[in-house]
Amino acid sequence: MDETTSYPPIEPSNFDLIVIGTGLPESIIASAASAAGKTVLHLDPNPFYGTHYSSLPLIDLITFLQSQSQSESQFQATQTSDDYASVPIVDRPLYSAVEINSYSSEPIDNSRKFNLDLAGPRVFLCSDSMIDLILKTGINQYMEFKSVDASFMGDAEGKLKNVPDSRSAIFKDRGFSLTEKNQLMKFFKLVQGHFGNENEGDKISEQDLESPFTKFLTKMGLSQKLKSIIFYAIVLANSDQENLEECKDIITTKSGMSRLAIYHSSIGRFPNANGAIIYPIYGQGELPQAFCRRAAVKGCIYVLRMPIVALLKDKDDGTYKGVKLVSGQELFSPKLILAPSFTIPSTLPPAAGLANSHDAFSVAKEKVARGICIAKTSINSEVANCLVFFPPRSLYPEQITSVRVLQLSGNVAVCPSGMFVTYLSAICDNAEEGRKLLSVAIKVLFSVPISGNS
Repeated sequence: MDETTSYPPIEPSNFDLIVIGTGLPESIIASAASAAGKTVLHLDPNPFYGTHYSSLPLIDLITFLQSQSQSESQFQATQTSDDYASVPIVDRPLYSAVEINSYSSEPIDNSRKFNLDLAGPRVFLCSDSMIDLILKTGINQYMEFKSVDASFMGDAEGKLKNVPDSRSAIFKDRGFSLTEKNQLMKFFKLVQGHFGNENEGDKISEQDLESPFTKFLTKMGLSQKLKSIIFYAIVLANSDQENLEECKDIITTKSGMSRLAIYHSSIGRFPNANGAIIYPIYGQGELPQAFCRRAAVKGCIYVLRMPIVALLKDKDDGTYKGVKLVSGQELFSPKLILAPSFTIPSTLPPAAGLANSHDAFSVAKEKVARGICIAKTSINSEVANCLVFFPPRSLYPEQITSVRVLQLSGNVAVCPSGMFVTYLSAICDNAEEGRKLLSVAIKVLFSVPISGNS
């Protein structure tokens, strides 16, 4: 049987919008366009929803990562119609390096019961704009969330210090001196006063708002430990905010206060969420799937396992007209959205009806190093689901960016009961730096013998 006969024809052949890839940005766009009454066709060459935002079983995750770490491939499309020329699409990998290590001879049972995130670690503050979008669109009916039990600050000795998320938590925490508790309470009251309706005396001056946040916190008399908690566990800074000359993303007081306000408004927003942070049950892959379900309800057509081999362009002016499928079928639309794993051919003129959902990907200089660890013990015996933050220079003197860690357990349906999945991430300039950041953090958290050649 001819290979193309295994691909069913898609009807109709004309749409207002064609979207390639079911990642989160693409799924949100498809959902919004469908809700606006547009005819939308949503395609994905993968056999699952979410693309690089999926949550996959263990064996599928390994297969996907290995396939995505290969060199760029170009689909050759040589046939042209009388009216259109076809331009081959380049499928580019998003991962520059992939490593898989094992530190135990025991096989992992029930590998199909894992739901491992390709993106992240990503949690949500209860007042996050994404949560507002989830509620506004009604996709919360398709997914559930669970609270993250606690947050910690870590150091090179493996000591985890609790991050308080409320006034009562500050007073109960024995890791803070009475002076530090009073400083933190006074500062949080200032945050509430600045964004509340209190008198003008509680407002922060414009001069202070435009200054670096570290200078303002010093002005407020906060200790180094408190500043570190605010910077890296609450405001989520990446670079060393204390070293302004080398810092790549200096956070202003205005930006820092805004992030603090979101954190504070997240505490107690939902009655079933204990703290400020929540995570979707069954993993991050539930999010794009929920938007896809909403889009489907609004009339969007979905086809998985459907590779796109070429774009169709007008022979006269070179503008985008449609796409060519691996089956040979040609589909048409005035607009096209491409996932970041595909490149837009340079032969097409600007503003030709195409858009890449991650245009910044092509010019981004920094990388994100990510690690996924599977273990049978929790990094903290008292909690099942938690966050850990390693600030700059907390693991080794040359560390200039923070390392973020998210541990999840079986009670959020991402792994079998009695096991734990831990995600790590860090911003880095190259793979070697990223490997060192994650390796040191893993060694501190799990006490495993990691060599440079593993």
